[in-house]
Amino acid sequence: QVTAGQLRERGNALFQAGEHGAALAAYTRALSLGPAEPERAVLHRNRAACYLKLEDYAKAEADASKAIEADGRDVKALFRRSQALQKLGRLEQAISDLQRCVCLEPKNKAFQEALRTLGSSMHEKMKTMSCTDSKVEQMFQILLDPQEKDVDKKQKAAQNLIVLAREEAGAEKIFQSDGVRLLTQLLDTAKADLMLAALRTLVGLCSGHRSRTMAILTELGSPRLSAVLGVEHEQVSLAACNLLHVMFDSLKEGMQKDFRGKEDAVVLDSSKDLKVLIKDLLELLPLEGASAHGRDNALNLLIKVVPRKSPKETNNSMSLWVIDQGLKKILEVGSTVCGAPGSLPVTENSRMSASVLLSKLYEDLKCDAERENFHHLCEDYVRSWFEGHELAGKLRAIQTVSCLLQGPSDAGNRVLELEGIMDCVLSLCASVSEAHQLVAVEALIHAADKAKRASFITANGVSLLKEIYKHSERDSIRIRALVGLCKLGSAGGTDFSMKQFAEGSTMKLAKQCRKWLCNEAIDAGTRRWAVEGLAYLTFDADVKEEFVEDKAAMEAMFQLAKSEDRSVLYAVASTLVNCTNSYDHEEPDPQMLELAKYAKQHIPEQHPKDKPEFVKRRVRKLLTAGVVSALACMVKSENPALTNSCRELISRVFLALVAEAEDRGGVVAQGGGKALIPLSLEGTEVGQTKAAQALAKITITSNPEMAFPGERIYEVVRPLVSLLHLQRTGLENFEGLMALTNLAGISERLRQKILKERAVPMIEGYMFEEHELIRLAATECMCNMAMSKEVQELFLAEGSDRLKLMVLYSGEEDEKLRRAASGTLAMLTALHPPICKRIPQVTVHWLEILQALLLSPNAELRHRGAVVVMNMMAAEREVAEQLIASEMLEILSVLAKGQEQP
Repeated sequence: QVTAGQLRERGNALFQAGEHGAALAAYTRALSLGPAEPERAVLHRNRAACYLKLEDYAKAEADASKAIEADGRDVKALFRRSQALQKLGRLEQAISDLQRCVCLEPKNKAFQEALRTLGSSMHEKMKTMSCTDSKVEQMFQILLDPQEKDVDKKQKAAQNLIVLAREEAGAEKIFQSDGVRLLTQLLDTAKADLMLAALRTLVGLCSGHRSRTMAILTELGSPRLSAVLGVEHEQVSLAACNLLHVMFDSLKEGMQKDFRGKEDAVVLDSSKDLKVLIKDLLELLPLEGASAHGRDNALNLLIKVVPRKSPKETNNSMSLWVIDQGLKKILEVGSTVCGAPGSLPVTENSRMSASVLLSKLYEDLKCDAERENFHHLCEDYVRSWFEGHELAGKLRAIQTVSCLLQGPSDAGNRVLELEGIMDCVLSLCASVSEAHQLVAVEALIHAADKAKRASFITANGVSLLKEIYKHSERDSIRIRALVGLCKLGSAGGTDFSMKQFAEGSTMKLAKQCRKWLCNEAIDAGTRRWAVEGLAYLTFDADVKEEFVEDKAAMEAMFQLAKSEDRSVLYAVASTLVNCTNSYDHEEPDPQMLELAKYAKQHIPEQHPKDKPEFVKRRVRKLLTAGVVSALACMVKSENPALTNSCRELISRVFLALVAEAEDRGGVVAQGGGKALIPLSLEGTEVGQTKAAQALAKITITSNPEMAFPGERIYEVVRPLVSLLHLQRTGLENFEGLMALTNLAGISERLRQKILKERAVPMIEGYMFEEHELIRLAATECMCNMAMSKEVQELFLAEGSDRLKLMVLYSGEEDEKLRRAASGTLAMLTALHPPICKRIPQVTVHWLEILQALLLSPNAELRHRGAVVVMNMMAAEREVAEQLIASEMLEILSVLAKGQEQP
């Protein structure tokens, strides 16, 4: 049994040798043994020294404080704490500790010098602060002076103010210098440039600081912020949206920075402020005076801040409160009929944003009673417009149904079953008014999503849609009728044997969709519907083949994907998933097929043009047409239309695009690698896994430092580690291990990141895997990870079989596994000599395994064996004697004479 004292001695030796990470591990292990108080204090003090060397100053301060609690006269601990406090910017406390050091040891010159240096730093800081005071005052004077006509001077002052607010000290200075009142005056000038400066400065003041945010909110007032959000100037509205988002985060999270100061002493309840902000955002939605983009920004903010971030959070009270207070206000936006008298100003994205918000709120409900309340509120709202109103009211009701079908479709279907709604939709489809027809045809299309409804519409609406398609003079109406027909025509999905329409009809519809898509004379909002049609028709492989042959149509679709109208994202992603066959398709069980035939059940058939060689050719054509840059642009979108299910579709497409190794370089060059990182970190679990697998494929065959330059390479680690989880498939595990092997071989910082993500225990687990390729990949990964001090320490841990496994694997029959394991041993014995002494203790077969390596016909194995033996000879006399006593000397003599292997 190792004692805490022995571990401390080992830690001291490692610290002296400059191995600070390993020394820290030794001291931490010693503390875990629960030593008595004097020993504990020394270990904490020593650990503080390690943390200082590793530049983790917060932990250094915490450890030094524990040592000082045990002994207030411990000058080493006091000095170390003062060093940590100095680095954390808390100069006053650092000086106080140094003064105590000088009192305890007045003749210590190091303490006197440190105190002198720190005193002058403090003086400089005070000077800077007083200088900053006058600068802040000067900036506000320039900005608020109506006589000041120098535009450059004003711009510079505004920029300086924003930059100053980003630093904690500067933000506090502005706040203390009556800054909030002055910033309020800037907002009230109604000049766009001054309002932008004020809003961006306020962002710095509120970031991560709850008490300041609450004070600013009290001073400014929530209605004023909502009013700024609703202004016509697009940039000002966006800046206000950003400020409100920062405020929400600060109020929710509280203090996130290290500057805690006196704040901890005050208990702050910010839930009331949160509700006031949300209430004002909801009030803005039906406000006629609010601008269209202001309304969009309010919806986007509500989507981000109201629903729970994950199902693990149990409290959904905010969503329930918003449903009670504001569901009808959200539906006001969703039911807006563009161009109708008195309608709210909206953009092409507003209705989609309302649908996404409704969908998020509905998903956040936990029980049937909550969902039933949601349904009742929606039904009451639709009835309020449908009954007792003229035609305009009925149109509002039908538009609401469309909005709900695009969002929480369960609620949409419930409303659609209300008496008279479906009949009204069918009758309005035949209206002479274009606006009325548009609303009704769109509702019919959204209703056709559900198989139950599709059969009803196939019976009642197909002839009507065909009539409209053939005889309407307006392209905007014809294109929507066409999409309705496309939806109904694709009800069989990819099943080749279930065709709704006569042979050739689907191809005709697709041809017309492509024609409209390429016609730039038609507005983008209408052309979007052509993509919607293709999203359904591309279930048919003949349509896919024709689409990828039509380069103009592909490029037109990619241009739409990059446009301002983000509601097209899902349709584009769906079309691409169909073209690349990246949807899930399970192979049917042969026995079940026989049974189905016997029972005369329907059996799905694959289209002959959906075979792998056709898919591969389609992927190549999409790559040539520029699909990667379109997808990268779609991922950048901050729009609510980029839903989690839309992200999943994009991830599926990316995985299909990198299936062939020779295509991966092109995907990275066009921004695919960068786009995959956010996809792998948020969205559905399936979507994240697909994106992570695509990243793994790129990392395996490309140089990771070129594929993910700069800091981006560190962001790739977490998605790759997620592929090692047990619920992932064997292929995902294997590709994750291969990719991590490449990263672990690059730098110590990357190995530390892999350690931090707790990947090592999972890598070890896969070293016991039955599948030989996974076992080999895990061993190779461990070989590269063994360059890290922390991993080397693991091989010496008490009661661990890690080293034994590596020695035994070096004697396995599988040559690749032997190479990886013996490479790990060569690395460990060179970098961590204590391991040499342990090798003879782990297995009685160690000598014959080493001899077998040296006698192997494979030169690489002989080389690894020779390195291990050389390291063991140099490390320990006792081990060297055991080696020489065997036939090792004769084997080495023979190898030394070999001319062909220098």
